[in-house]
Amino acid sequence: MTTAARTARVLLGAFAALTLVHLAALLAGTTTVAHLTKPVLMPVLAAYVLAAGAPRLLAVALLFGCGGDTLLQTGDDALFLAGMGSFAAGHVCYLVLLARRGAFPGGLRRSGPLAAVYAAAWLGFVALLWPDLSADLRLPVAAYSLLLTATAFAALRPGPWAALGGLLFLLSDSLLATGLAHWQQPPAAQFWVMLTYTAAQFALADGVRRAYAGRERTRGAGSTRAYGEVRSTTV
Repeated sequence: MTTAARTARVLLGAFAALTLVHLAALLAGTTTVAHLTKPVLMPVLAAYVLAAGAPRLLAVALLFGCGGDTLLQTGDDALFLAGMGSFAAGHVCYLVLLARRGAFPGGLRRSGPLAAVYAAAWLGFVALLWPDLSADLRLPVAAYSLLLTATAFAALRPGPWAALGGLLFLLSDSLLATGLAHWQQPPAAQFWVMLTYTAAQFALADGVRRAYAGRERTRGAGSTRAYGEVRSTTV
């Protein structure tokens, strides 16, 4: 095992341990521990994907998630919107990465029907939320949720791991949005939001990482074959 692989394994273990501590703190009502661990989660996950050889833009997406995590837990309305903007920037990074990996093959003609399903789900959910959201949150929530839905749709292409991450992201932020709309919440709502969120970020980030790692292996194999063909014609 290489040094980079060992480092990646250690960082992944650290992310898992921090996630468990954070979730346990939420269940136990230990606010201080929950607030201290939340901003650390995404930087550790970002360090993991970098150590595992992922594109730097993937780490940037996760660091935008850290910004969102930090700003959202302040309780300030203006900072909450800034945190939503930070998450939105992270989704833009994800969309760029997924587009580079062929998230929309064949254009709208081939992906249109499934895209229409996702668009209808987004429109229906926003329509249900709209009357119960405060006026200053309606447009930001609608715009952010559209971006999130686009990410979830694009994540279907790289494989089941990324697709799972996209769907979990939808679930996590849908729970959060119903709280903003003052809908009835399940017991330990913040625990479920963070459980699905951390699982979503890991699955989506690792799914993208694997997609790019697969591309590099394909390139390497292609280069080896091309070199062999050149050698066979010159020997």
